[in-house]
Amino acid sequence: MIELSGNWDTLLQDLFASEKYLQLRAFLKNAYATQTIYPDMYSIYRAFQCTALTNLKVVLLGQDPYHNIGQAHGLAFSVQDGTTLPPSLCNIFKEIDDDINSCTDRHIQPTPFIQPATGDLTSWTKQGVLLLNTALTVKAHSANSHKELWQWFTDAVIEKISSTTENIVFILWGNNAKSKKQFINTNKHYILEAAHPSPLSAHNGFFGCKHFSKTNQYLYQINKRPIDWNIYTYS
Repeated sequence: MIELSGNWDTLLQDLFASEKYLQLRAFLKNAYATQTIYPDMYSIYRAFQCTALTNLKVVLLGQDPYHNIGQAHGLAFSVQDGTTLPPSLCNIFKEIDDDINSCTDRHIQPTPFIQPATGDLTSWTKQGVLLLNTALTVKAHSANSHKELWQWFTDAVIEKISSTTENIVFILWGNNAKSKKQFINTNKHYILEAAHPSPLSAHNGFFGCKHFSKTNQYLYQINKRPIDWNIYTYS
């Protein structure tokens, strides 16, 4: 039995009890036994375990986990500490630097952004940022290989978050993430869309999107504490 805590168990209990999930679970059991799958099986639902539903402020949607060894650990765009930063994450940090460090409103960003030495984004999750991929697993060296398996699940997760909460910032980067917009109530939530931060698309609208300051401006306006986008490590 999967235990997520933070009120996620109650919200998602019907998904985990469904026939579709039982079929997905059977597939994954075989896949992990016969192939190399990322992240490890104990980290598949780490995004939910790190960010309580009761503390949720931002949903940052990615595509699928990094598919090279030692990278994915269950959080979208994040890599394990000590891992070389992937190009997409380097571009994310570049955009934060350009965005936040050009902002003079300390209500939006209390401290300047400092380029981090780690790509582990766990410190964001502690502040209410759900780092969720649209597919939660991937076959080694095969991007989007499990996309279709997870689509129904993450569609339902986004729809449930949308219907049971208010004033959440949904950050959608890339076409996979943008496809979830149809499940979000735009009258209750704030949606930000841009190209994926991959080097293949970052110059088509990701750079200059200013999603980090826009997120904090919105949170400040609704009397929620803005996100400190600096990266902190936990021992």
